[in-house]
Amino acid sequence: MNADRLNNFTKIRFLLAIEGIGVIRLLNLVEIFGSIDSIFNCNKETLIIKSKTSEVLSERIFKQIQTYNSSKLKYEKEIQVLTKLGGKVVTYWDDDYPQQLKNIYYPPLILYILGTYEQNDAQSISIVGTRKCTDYGKSISNYFSSELAKQNITIVSGMARGIDSIAHKSAIKAGGRTIAIIGSGLDVIYPPENGKLFNEIIENGAVISEFPLGTKPDAQNFPKRNRIIAGISLGTLVAETKENGGAMQTAKFALDQNKEVFAIPGNITSEQSRGTNILIQRNGAKLVSEPEDILVELQLKLKPIIGKNIPKPQLDLSLFEEKIYDTLDNIPKQIDRIMIESGLSMSDTLVNLLSLEFKGIVQQLPGKLFKIV
Repeated sequence: MNADRLNNFTKIRFLLAIEGIGVIRLLNLVEIFGSIDSIFNCNKETLIIKSKTSEVLSERIFKQIQTYNSSKLKYEKEIQVLTKLGGKVVTYWDDDYPQQLKNIYYPPLILYILGTYEQNDAQSISIVGTRKCTDYGKSISNYFSSELAKQNITIVSGMARGIDSIAHKSAIKAGGRTIAIIGSGLDVIYPPENGKLFNEIIENGAVISEFPLGTKPDAQNFPKRNRIIAGISLGTLVAETKENGGAMQTAKFALDQNKEVFAIPGNITSEQSRGTNILIQRNGAKLVSEPEDILVELQLKLKPIIGKNIPKPQLDLSLFEEKIYDTLDNIPKQIDRIMIESGLSMSDTLVNLLSLEFKGIVQQLPGKLFKIV
């Protein structure tokens, strides 16, 4: 790990440990000051004036920063242990951070990775479902995962028992790539019987966590994991799940992120299919019966990524409109992210987004997402 990355990592870990500093607050601070280092290098008065936080929080940040040199050693040791495991960290500001995750609300600022996350892994779909799956659920999960993997679609899941494990195994058996997002540290394999699968995923993709080494798989970690499963993929396929299963939560995250949600219908008398049937009936999930149904939708989603660097046309825009327009492309983006990247206040961002909508240049989508028409 080079010195710049290590410096960034330790300072991000340090700042996130300060009471009152969360993901959104830190993103705002970096946007205001220009870099992580600039936050550490400014004096108390500048921090209070520029940070747009309360004086109490600003003073707390400043006092804590004075202790950084004595505190960073434990984070450096964490990297040493991770390196021995063969892993690495990627932060939100690194070039190899997954682009799709940058466009969700509350993105993880640090990812711990074993294996490799490749550029083509952006063309991925999540397959999730119940831990107590039926033979039907096992069969369809294997079928969809295998066929999608053969089409060079990376399969993402949570390495849980049941549908998740089948999705990973089927992708590997088909010669494809797969990514596991887990709810513990990379040195804590859960469930423990998936040790062999854990290593196979590393060899054929990556195991990714936002949790530091040593983190146990506590219940509160899994909703956070599920938002990443949904966010890192183009869409989410719910294969089989109960009405209150964790897969339903992942589907909700995907819908909130304006991602495609697919569901496989099941027996109306089966408890394990109740969730998927509800998603189709009430929540707008697309009913799919063949992997090709998903591929058709994915092709529509892949085009904006492939054409992302196409020059934007010249338009007659005000200064504020241009600032907002320059932050946008064909991939939907959260309004908080637009505000941060444009450097405008929330009120100015809203007013000028509305103006761009009236001009037919920008489209608003559910979940306060915006994209270029």
